[in-house]
This record gives sequence, structure tokens and C-alpha cells, in this order.
Amino acid sequence: MAVYTHVEEEELEAFLADYDVGGVRSFKGIAEGIENTNYLLDAEKGRYILTLYEKRVDQNDLPFFLSLMDHLAHKGIACPVPIRNSEGNQLGELNGRPAAMVSFLEGVSVGRPTAKHCAEVGAGLARMHVAVADFDMKRPNSLAHEGWRTLAQDCLHAADDVEDGLAAMIEDELAYLDDHWPANLPEGVIHADLFPDNVFFLNDSLSGLIDFYFACTDTFMYDLAICMNAWCFERDGSFNATKARRLTAAYGQERPYADAEIAALPILARGAALRFLLTRLYDSINTVEGAVVQTKDPMEYVRKLRFHRRVKGAGEYGLG
Repeated sequence: MAVYTHVEEEELEAFLADYDVGGVRSFKGIAEGIENTNYLLDAEKGRYILTLYEKRVDQNDLPFFLSLMDHLAHKGIACPVPIRNSEGNQLGELNGRPAAMVSFLEGVSVGRPTAKHCAEVGAGLARMHVAVADFDMKRPNSLAHEGWRTLAQDCLHAADDVEDGLAAMIEDELAYLDDHWPANLPEGVIHADLFPDNVFFLNDSLSGLIDFYFACTDTFMYDLAICMNAWCFERDGSFNATKARRLTAAYGQERPYADAEIAALPILARGAALRFLLTRLYDSINTVEGAVVQTKDPMEYVRKLRFHRRVKGAGEYGLG
């Protein structure tokens, strides 16, 4: 989440006239994240998140994202529920941008996840993967491994400014993953961005999953690999095997693994690390002037990628 587009009071009032939320008590921007403009709206009839979709988001994808949240909520997954306007539409327009409101979820994200948090996330991710079995919409992964080389070409010129030799490392990793990327694994709709700031907890129990705007159709284990990268490394860059075991074990209790999925995890973990290295590198050299947004450090994922390149098997992640 972020704030790129500023909304004036009269623009907000005109937009909310189509919604049964009552008067506005407060309205403030949310700075975290990088993709869309988000505001927290406190109204007489409840609290909501108002999102303005920026140019990086394809407007044609919005019905997929909103329908997915609606489907998951009806399946018992704790996630935001899209709010319909007086005409029954989930999507409107505000300040020249497509816009939608979703319900506000109670809870807090954690800055220093514990092993229990990791277990909660693993179970929650697996339940989401089970819940999408009868969701009939699909969306290709715009950041799948087939597109990483194109993404790299847009930012490799700046890689060695981050660390000497990084460009060569990225090129080497792209070649390796092209040769070893697994095929024919179980797939469906994945979250694709389940970082700690996209998960809420109450009393150390998971209370909600948010920010589904990278959701797409891809391999379930790739989603788990993204999650493991985000949750199982400490701030000093070290890998916490206990957290990984708790996360993967809890996932497997909700959705049992196929043998091929276990074998593929080390490659998928490398790919997930490279994907976020590249997007962070790209964002660091393509910041939007005037945007209230926090750019994230690509070096975090350089270090994670180096760790995964040394892994010999899924047993090092607690599976096997």
C-alpha cells in the first residue's frame, strides 16, 4: 500500500455518496507498500480501506482481485470483503482512478515474527489454497519466471551500483532457473505477496490476510516459497530453520504435499528470492516523484538468494 494520488474532501464526499457508509469521521493515507494508493476511512457505519488503483495495475485485472476476495470471504478465509455501491458494483472511480472500498480487518502485523506466527501463516496459506479449488477465474502471473529476464534487462544497468558483481550474479541465476524450473506441479490461485505486513494477528492468532493485488494463477509451492523467504529469515540475514519447519509443517497439515512439490522447494525458493530482488531493484531506480512510499532494500534478497544457492535439499527447510 502507498499514497500516490491525493484525494480532496469534496472528491471523497462525491465518491461516498454512492455508498451506504454514513458520514466521514476520519480519512488518512497509508504509507506502507508500493503498488496502489490506500486510505483508511473511518465512517459512521464502520471502518474501510479505500484503494485507488494506479497505473501499474491493469484495470482489466480488478474484477479478478475483487471476486477472489469475495470468494475467499464466503469460504471462511479472513480477508477484506469488497463493498458494493448503490448500483451493486464493487468498482467505482475517484480522482481519475479506478477505486474500490473493502472492509477493515482487526489485528496488527508483526515486525518480528515468532515460530508460532510462522505456523499460523503456513496454515492460513494452505487453507487459502484449498479454498480456491472451486474459484473459476484465472489470471496469469505477470511476474512469473518467464518474465524475469525482461525485468532484469530494465534494471541490470544499476545492479553493480548496489553491489559490485551483482549483475553477473543475476545473469547466472536467470540461466540456472531457466534450466531447472519445475513443471507440472499442483497449481491454482496464489497470493504471491504474503509478507508480514499483509497478515494480521490478534493474540498471536492469525486474524486476516490482506492485499491480494498480486494474486494470480501459479504453483502453490511457489507461493509457499515466497512466504518462507518473507517469514523465516532474521533481521541479520540468517535463516531460521525452526520457523521454516513450523511454517511448512502447518501448511502440510492443511494441504498435504506431493513428493514432487517437496523436491521442487529449493528451486522455487531461489526463484522467489530472485523475483523480489529484481522488483526491489527496479523500484529503487524508478521511484515516483512526490509519492509517499517506502522503497525496500534489494540487498535483503541478495543475501537470501545466496543462502538458497547453497541449499542441497528440502530437508534444510524442514521437509523431506
